[in-house]
Amino acid sequence: MGHQRIIYMDHSATTYAKKEVVDAMIPFFTQHFGNPSSIYGIARESKTAIDTARAQVAKALGADPDEIYFTSCGSESDNWAIKGVAYANRKRGNHIITTAIEHHAVLHTCQFLEKEGFAVTYLPVDRYGRVDPADLEKAITDKTILISIMYANNEIGTIEPIRELAEVAKKHKVYFHTDAVQAIGNVPIDVKAQNIDMLSLSAHKFYGPKGVGALYIKKGVRIENLIHGGGQERKKRAGTENIAGIVGCGKAIELATADIEGHNVRIRAMRDRLLKGVLEKITNARLNGHPTERLAGNFNVSFEFIEGESMLLWLDDEGICASTGSACTSGSLEPSHVLLATGLPVEISHGSLRLTLGDANTEEDVDFVLEVLPKVVSRLRDMSPLYQKATKDGGCNV
Repeated sequence: MGHQRIIYMDHSATTYAKKEVVDAMIPFFTQHFGNPSSIYGIARESKTAIDTARAQVAKALGADPDEIYFTSCGSESDNWAIKGVAYANRKRGNHIITTAIEHHAVLHTCQFLEKEGFAVTYLPVDRYGRVDPADLEKAITDKTILISIMYANNEIGTIEPIRELAEVAKKHKVYFHTDAVQAIGNVPIDVKAQNIDMLSLSAHKFYGPKGVGALYIKKGVRIENLIHGGGQERKKRAGTENIAGIVGCGKAIELATADIEGHNVRIRAMRDRLLKGVLEKITNARLNGHPTERLAGNFNVSFEFIEGESMLLWLDDEGICASTGSACTSGSLEPSHVLLATGLPVEISHGSLRLTLGDANTEEDVDFVLEVLPKVVSRLRDMSPLYQKATKDGGCNV
């Protein structure tokens, strides 16, 4: 095609690292490279930098610094929270509750624990992808030791009623964990006010570096270590610290949470214009996820009679980076487990497109997508026998 510009609309898969973040990290690759466990000067500089980042993450979550543990990513944090609590509380019970729409870092960890003799309940969601606190309450038994429910869904952007869900957990004295990887910088969080016992995050989702995450563990939570070895992270998580990554994580979360509402106003306006334009220009299209209780930058629409993968390739040809769902499963031809859980039929869920807007986007990007996407959908439908049949039969609506 010879296009010049790249339009990046996949911020839920990853974000770029902001200049201020990279600038804060660079000295820790070169000058301040000491091992924080050593006692000489340049090692103390590394330790001080980690302490600063820990305080930055804690402030963003309303936690205490000594409740923040740095990890390698959101998946590690999820694994640690779930396996750690399961193993440490096994004598008390073996029942875990999660939802049908979690990220695979949670679902596959729960499936692994089922093989180890734990019982797992996968709560259903409504057509918007929301969990009903009443369903959670009904699922709790005297053997329930952990509830893990994501804060905001990575595919459809739906924000869960976390405060109400955590309230139910607290009432029944069950630990409550939330995978908040998609929520940081998009939703104000206060772990104390919201009764959250554990929370996972990942720096590369809020303009920080890849390969660093954190787990908030409330004081008093009984949790087993996931990684054994040296005494790093207050003897909870062994392994020499990724100092530069941790510094980047601290700086990124500080920037991302400085003005969440201001950020959302700008992003939401672009997203709403994009959505309105797409639904006006393309027939047989429907929005997935909650109409209002959703992440400001998330656009997930299903187009009938087309295959999502083909749509992505054609958009890529035009320089538009998009996805059909989670970046972690984009190589899979299986329909999205999230869309199926909301009751969307398999054939329609195959034609879904996720665009996630962020700080890299402009109004011109939205104009360009509104120009290109209808043409792409139209071309693909022209090649679809199902579409020909439906239009001959008098059309249909989703």
